[in-house]
Amino acid sequence: MSYETILFEVNNGIANLTLNRPDVFNAFNEQLSADVNDALKKTAKDKSIRVLVITGAGKAFCSGQDLKDIAGKKDRSLSESLYKRYNPMIRAIRNLPIPVVCKLNGVAAGAGCSLALACDMIIASEQASLIEVFVNVGLVLDSGSSYFLPRLVGSARAFELAALGSKVSAQQAADWGMINRVVKAEVLDEEVEKLANHFSMAPTKAIGLMKKMLIKSFTSNLDEMLEYEAFCQEIAGRSSDYKEGVDAFNQKRKPSFTGN
Repeated sequence: MSYETILFEVNNGIANLTLNRPDVFNAFNEQLSADVNDALKKTAKDKSIRVLVITGAGKAFCSGQDLKDIAGKKDRSLSESLYKRYNPMIRAIRNLPIPVVCKLNGVAAGAGCSLALACDMIIASEQASLIEVFVNVGLVLDSGSSYFLPRLVGSARAFELAALGSKVSAQQAADWGMINRVVKAEVLDEEVEKLANHFSMAPTKAIGLMKKMLIKSFTSNLDEMLEYEAFCQEIAGRSSDYKEGVDAFNQKRKPSFTGN
């Protein structure tokens, strides 16, 4: 699939989406956000895809909004930009019924940081970093960062990162629970490939349901979650992967899940 500002490939159940504006550290312009949103729509429609990996080309993951791109645009509505470009992107990632893995190869700043935090898992190079850079240009958190940050690091650290615009190294982010794992830069591709291959052969329907359950838990009480667990378990129990899992267990063999 050919795009102007991203690379998007699907092979053996694995979709790879690479932000491809390395000369500006993969900063968002209108074309990049349009390309990402289109690729996410294709991912949602393609039932053969069982995991999505998002990364950046070159040295950075994503440096946020391309400020040079909007420098000459007077009376630009920032809320309109969020409604039309960034919010759909974040919602699409959270609503995908498959795991989304961020391969954090470099700095993730502003909306780029939000994009990374929206993913289900983040595997980072030891050279990567995250920074909520909005305050440095007199803006507030957007693209979901005000939702993700306090849930990941607590309110005190979330305020600190937002109000000071502090850069967080990959190792510090792992220690604080912002990301899942830090690896040496030279093995990042290999480690993410292993994880993607694992998810491409996993019980996708069950993982998609668990993703929805965990998101719902933030706005639900225990009784509501007990009810929702029962609802989702009924769906999972009727899947072909559940039957295969039980058969494989009884036959003492490795299951061959199809994602259905």
